[in-house]
Amino acid sequence: MAKTIQWFPGHMTRAMRDMEEKRSLCDGVIFVLDARAPAATFNKNLQKIFGGKPVLYLLNKADLADGGAEEFRRMISEKGRHCLLCNAASAASGRALARELALMTQEKRARAEDKGLSRTFRFMVAGIPNTGKSTIVNLLGGRKRAKTGDKAGVTRDVRWLRCGAFDLLDTPGTMPPAFDSQLLARHLAYIGSINDDILDKEDVALELLGELAEKYPQYLSERYGIADFSDRAAMYEAVCRRRGLILKGGEPDYERGANALLDDFRKGRLGRVCLERAADFRELPF
Repeated sequence: MAKTIQWFPGHMTRAMRDMEEKRSLCDGVIFVLDARAPAATFNKNLQKIFGGKPVLYLLNKADLADGGAEEFRRMISEKGRHCLLCNAASAASGRALARELALMTQEKRARAEDKGLSRTFRFMVAGIPNTGKSTIVNLLGGRKRAKTGDKAGVTRDVRWLRCGAFDLLDTPGTMPPAFDSQLLARHLAYIGSINDDILDKEDVALELLGELAEKYPQYLSERYGIADFSDRAAMYEAVCRRRGLILKGGEPDYERGANALLDDFRKGRLGRVCLERAADFRELPF
């Protein structure tokens, strides 16, 4: 049985408070989701902080996702919300994002111009850890303005940055204090949104193998030569042996095997995935 996952470091409480205090200074919010796990990276507690501010749901890392991400984009858009697929390494995504933010502030800008005023519009950039918030800030700014990393918790403070035509409030990744669904919590573990140091990565690897065997068995066959998907332990051993991760005596090195599997998944070496389907999450308050 998978172990229960919980993670809510102390700095997140301070960050949520700072975000709430600065909400009135913002014209809108860029809510960054991971396109591979849009439901898991939707934090209802953050949604409450936004109040009535206009929200752009940004499905980032779309280059690592399959058509399931487009299903989420369509569902969110059909609810009358602003939503974009995004690849933060793509200049085209940066231009599309800037256009969408300009559209969201069009009426405010027109009212300001009618009064002879020129102003810079402000957006809060928020989301779960490791969804690429700081990379989005850098994408809009055209250069590296915010510190980035491939693990959870790189940004720990709330701060304003001038990025192109906008001022962006870069915020730390923020989790809910408790997870309603352990399945979605595991999705966060797979994509690196939960600090690896608090996880049993071998347990996470076994769960990931089981889910991939159900949803994307062809990737396991192509990458690791797995043909039998009925036994997670046997699949785990196959990963280790295919990657040459063997201890003295011929036993698989399961610790390094877990790291290799998670790294392959997170960097898209297995293939493009979306762990969730929009039809199963229509009740989420996007």
